Amino acid sequence: MSDRSLQQNEPLLRVIDLLVEFPAVRGQKVHAVSGVNFSLARGETLGLVGESGCGKSSLARAIMQLPRPTSGRVILDGEDLTTVDPVRLRILRSRFQMIFQDPVASFNPFRSVGESIGAPLRTLWGVDEDERTRRVREMMEAVGLDSDQYYRRRPFQLSGGQCQRAGIARALMTEPRLLVCDEPVSSLDVSVQAQIINLLREVKGRYGLSMLFISHDLGVVRNISDRVAVMYLGRLCEVAPCAALYAAPVHPYTNALLAAIPRPDPERPLPEGGFLPGELPSAIEPPSGCRFRTRCPRAQASCSEVQPELREIAPGHLVACHYPLLFGS
Repeated sequence: MSDRSLQQNEPLLRVIDLLVEFPAVRGQKVHAVSGVNFSLARGETLGLVGESGCGKSSLARAIMQLPRPTSGRVILDGEDLTTVDPVRLRILRSRFQMIFQDPVASFNPFRSVGESIGAPLRTLWGVDEDERTRRVREMMEAVGLDSDQYYRRRPFQLSGGQCQRAGIARALMTEPRLLVCDEPVSSLDVSVQAQIINLLREVKGRYGLSMLFISHDLGVVRNISDRVAVMYLGRLCEVAPCAALYAAPVHPYTNALLAAIPRPDPERPLPEGGFLPGELPSAIEPPSGCRFRTRCPRAQASCSEVQPELREIAPGHLVACHYPLLFGS
């Protein structure tokens, strides 16, 4: 097998023992991400879900090196982004781009939309103005924005959905291999959410992208993901193919999240396990052992003593739980 074939069989992205900590008051630390491991295949979409405050955005920004993580490795196309020098990292940035949660706030309010979309070409590649304008107009049309109408408008003159289309166009300008989507539809109306999800699915196929899609909405994640990873208080608790996870979750937290999804059927009884007691513990002093144990209906004494690690219980289905649910239960 050739070196090129071997490279194509390797995951595009590997995250190894990623740790993200932030300073807090009185010398304490916020443990935002704690020892996260996963891989992302070429052409795959991995959905990342969890409650607000569980560390999803901190993980996304650590992958983007904004800022670099406290420790661990982020390997993109065989290169460790956490160890390369700033000059090399700047060169590599064209390969991985991010779509932000607030589309309007992610743009410079003093620049036109067209200028902002073309900024990566000027900053990373030094493309001249005429060529930038041509490429920007082509990309705006590709994402459903009339370039004649919107090129010279300011971000505040666009709707949220239009601004997110512009954000997607900007991310695609450098022909990236990886898109990190940090809650890209959470601030949009439901009807617009569907349009943006369809657009992301379309550009993924057209440009051969891999995507890390972050959301707290399991319904949205189900519509776009090949695999789903569930995060709780800085750690992954379950990773599985999308269909398998939604059909038979095995971690009590995943089961509770799925049970809490609203269903438009007033005759349907409320499912068990959809209401967790208490609130998400503090990331400054997370619980010992299993971090979910303080809210888990299946917790035993051993859960406070031994931290569960991800283990495979079915092909491609991993869970970090001492007492997982039985399939089909």
